[in-house]
Amino acid sequence: MTEQNNALPDDVDSFNPAASSLAGQVDRAVMDELLSIRSSIDNIDATLVFLLAERFKATQKVGILKATHKLPAGDPGRESAQIARLRRLAEDAHLDPAFAEKFLNFIISEVIRHHEAIAEDHQISSQQA
Repeated sequence: MTEQNNALPDDVDSFNPAASSLAGQVDRAVMDELLSIRSSIDNIDATLVFLLAERFKATQKVGILKATHKLPAGDPGRESAQIARLRRLAEDAHLDPAFAEKFLNFIISEVIRHHEAIAEDHQISSQQA
């Protein structure tokens, strides 16, 4: 295992999809198959990042709307419904529903944090006007 294989890339452009601590330690055919599967995983990860970015753009609009109308940052009824919905979808997709719920809870907590920051900025702007 070399130092180079363990180093984190400085930016996306320096990403080496063939980076592995297994290089030279496993049969070439196995390594080729592993890299092929990992390529699919890399594409999925990139898609997830862009989807999350789009989701947060939409929730930012919600946060602005809530701040403008002095609505609370969180909506427990909506959050519960979303969690139940995602758990059902996870079950249908053969994904661990508990994992899906943890993932959604993380996203919800980030959205609420963003909404609180938007509301605070909106309140400060209103006081200065």
